[in-house]
Amino acid sequence: MLEYDDDRSGTFAALKDIPEDKFLVLGLITTKTGRLEHVDDLPRRVRMASKYFPLAQLGVSTQCGFASSVIGNPISPEDQMQKLALVVRTTREIWG
Repeated sequence: MLEYDDDRSGTFAALKDIPEDKFLVLGLITTKTGRLEHVDDLPRRVRMASKYFPLAQLGVSTQCGFASSVIGNPISPEDQMQKLALVVRTTREIWG
């Protein structure tokens, strides 16, 4: 599980150094805010990652849980559901 939900995460170039017998889950969807990622950005970013690691061994998820600190994150249950639905939609679009 690798967090890639913001610019601070860097590029996907580091994926080329991961052993090929692994399965990587890209945490592309932030749980830090309620802002919903653009649906077209996620498949594009997965394709970018697949230049460094096989697409068949990649997955998509949120970058962390929705309460990743003691006080939690400022994100409503409705926003959480939208983000989880986006994970499902993106997964279906890329891998069927």
